[in-house]
Amino acid sequence: NAATLDAARQTLARQAGVDAEARIAVHAADLRLPGDAVEALDAAEAAFGPLDVLVNSAGAAKRTPPDALEPLVWHEAMQAKYFTYIHMIDPVVKRMGARGRGAIVNVIGMGGKVASPIHMPGGAANAALMLVSAGMAAAYAGKGVRVNAVNPGLTLTERLQEGMKADAALQGIDTDEALQRATAKLPLGRIASPEEIANAVVFLASPKASYITGATLAMDGAVTPMI
Repeated sequence: NAATLDAARQTLARQAGVDAEARIAVHAADLRLPGDAVEALDAAEAAFGPLDVLVNSAGAAKRTPPDALEPLVWHEAMQAKYFTYIHMIDPVVKRMGARGRGAIVNVIGMGGKVASPIHMPGGAANAALMLVSAGMAAAYAGKGVRVNAVNPGLTLTERLQEGMKADAALQGIDTDEALQRATAKLPLGRIASPEEIANAVVFLASPKASYITGATLAMDGAVTPMI
């Protein structure tokens, strides 16, 4: 959505301050289409030169109650979450590998680690992306490219409301009650802010994480403690 992208650009420019306009560019693309992904990459490199960092955080699968699942829902989930990432990773990691440097961070989600009745198609896409992240890290480490993943749990975004509505319908309660119950299960006692997730992503993309690759960072407030 070009209008949404432009609004985001303006917001980023206000936050970044002086000379921000020269450092921000947007490009509308349907990342379900491989050609659109390559066009977006080409546009970014035309504006700023060779890509050093890719953060995949576009695309999300809809929450769907089990009784509403059908084959089309599974296909749509993979198109929305899995292939949007793959279509960016494929050309980017190859160009980074050819240059001998680069970092990729995939923002995925805990649904790929713990099965949720309302998030099975999206969880399947997330699990596949975790495997791809680890595999690409091993395949391209020798070419100077790092690949890591971040798995957010509940985060204060518009998407949280969609999940709470689906969860509420499954439990036969209202959305506010579903949110209260979900929050009560969090050992940290609160839901993450988007900025907290972004801080972890920036670290993994930065030179400070130069020896970290193939890692998947859980950010769910320890609601699913596991090794």
